[in-house]
Amino acid sequence: MAPSDQSPTDTLTAAPGGTVEFPDNRLLIDLCGAYDANLAQIEKALEVQIVRRGNQLVVMGEPHAQTDAMRVLHALYARLEGGRVVESADVDRELRMGPFEETTGPQDGDQLEMPIGSRIEIQTRKKSVEPRTDAQKAYVQSLFQNELAFGIGPAGTGKTYLAVAVGVSMFLTGQVDKIILSRPAVEAGERLGFLPGDMKDKVDPYMQPLYDALGDFLPGKQLARLFEEKQIEIAPLAFMRGRTLSNAFVVLDEAQNATSMQMKMFLTRLGEGSRMVITGDRTQVDLPRGVSSGLADAERLLKTIPKISFNYFTSKDVVRHPLVAAIIEAYEAETPPG
Repeated sequence: MAPSDQSPTDTLTAAPGGTVEFPDNRLLIDLCGAYDANLAQIEKALEVQIVRRGNQLVVMGEPHAQTDAMRVLHALYARLEGGRVVESADVDRELRMGPFEETTGPQDGDQLEMPIGSRIEIQTRKKSVEPRTDAQKAYVQSLFQNELAFGIGPAGTGKTYLAVAVGVSMFLTGQVDKIILSRPAVEAGERLGFLPGDMKDKVDPYMQPLYDALGDFLPGKQLARLFEEKQIEIAPLAFMRGRTLSNAFVVLDEAQNATSMQMKMFLTRLGEGSRMVITGDRTQVDLPRGVSSGLADAERLLKTIPKISFNYFTSKDVVRHPLVAAIIEAYEAETPPG
């Protein structure tokens, strides 16, 4: 094991020809992953070959790809030296993004000020969350810095997941008193009337993605208690009418399915000490034909107002299965202009 007063880069030695020596063989095993899965992921992404020789990894390929692979290996090993795990998502993040300076999220209510090339880490009770693309990093920064932020882009880009993670982090550090998550229940008219159960039973299927995200960040017992104490609320958009949301972190998900009147109603709920995040995908509007999307109207009307941020994602920011990005690109290519 390397001495604790050394930096991660001090513990590695690189030899000509793309050979890197890792002093701690146990960490090297974790770096390689089960059945060398992490190495295979790097090899496929960068079109290199990585061969393990004792406590060394030899990278073979084009010079620029070799350099990129060695940077990724250095970064992942440094992560392990810091006591963190390396999973497929961590490999993916290092492949997508360049070198970082270590930076943690805001402490004691401070706003997040991020130098270029820094790392953002969102702390929750169950896990830490790190953006995996430059667009995600800019989005998370804007969530900490702005009272009203929009995240617009295709499915799978982490818009809602990261917003909920930031909300949980700000709640745990006392920056807000509650979390309120909402979505339009597009079929909340006649069709819901045919579903069994009370109103909660009828709308819960629409809210399930929000429950899933919260479950990733908070232990089950704590989450149940916070629901019971109304410190976390999940409700359809229609339930927001007449409320003033103060000292809360508020997320409106699937905002492309809000009408213009609903969007105006929701935006004007913003109260003192609150943060509001609007997420949506302009290509997945499920409103009846002839009904304009409130997300499109808000984007058009609010874009020039200071302290309101608009963050955009593309298929390159998809962090689900690689096929999801390919599917989105295929549909985007088929969509007529305008």
